[in-house]
Amino acid sequence: MSTERSAVEPELQRLQQLLVRMAALSEENIRLAVDALRRRDSVRLEEAVAADTVVDLTELEIDELCVSLLALRQPLGRLLRFVASALKIVKDVERVGDIAKSIARHGLQLLDERPVPFPPEIGEMAGLAGSLLRSSLDAFVFQDAVAAREVIARDAALDLLHRDNHRRLVEQMCRDAASIPALAHFLSVNKALERVGDHSCNIAAMVVFLVEGKDIRHLGKRRGPARASEVREG
Repeated sequence: MSTERSAVEPELQRLQQLLVRMAALSEENIRLAVDALRRRDSVRLEEAVAADTVVDLTELEIDELCVSLLALRQPLGRLLRFVASALKIVKDVERVGDIAKSIARHGLQLLDERPVPFPPEIGEMAGLAGSLLRSSLDAFVFQDAVAAREVIARDAALDLLHRDNHRRLVEQMCRDAASIPALAHFLSVNKALERVGDHSCNIAAMVVFLVEGKDIRHLGKRRGPARASEVREG
């Protein structure tokens, strides 16, 4: 272990623990919100809304720790990338917490609509989304760029589920106009769970940055204009 890392090891361990705890809370809140939505359980839906406060408070604690590390320890090299990555990752985890709260609020609004069967694919999406989030944080903890890239690859399955669910819900709306208000909430939940995969991919991309020093976010977008420029120059 380098002398620089030894000096800040307690703070780094605390930072890692807080991030893992925050991600676990966000994942649990997604599971709670979707399960309460399926059961039409107003009490647990309210609990899922309220639970986001703990996620937000943990975000503030992480931000304060990162600022302290940067200001007082002035890390360099990979340690600097670690803190910079944590500052990015915490934003994505916090947004997952917001998504859980949003799902719960849709569930509460659904209670005022005519009941419709809960789409089982929503439960499948929630399971996969939670798995992606958990895997992305595991990759961060173990600083495993290979595992991080696997998260990004696995997100394609969540995207496919999202598209299939969207199609099914729209088709059901066309068959039963009276179900449209309720199914519109399920469309929003479907999109929200797809966004959990996006945030997990963002976390995974920051792991690659931490380990390899490569920023792979928006890689296709950066390459696209370059190719267009090459064509024009040719």
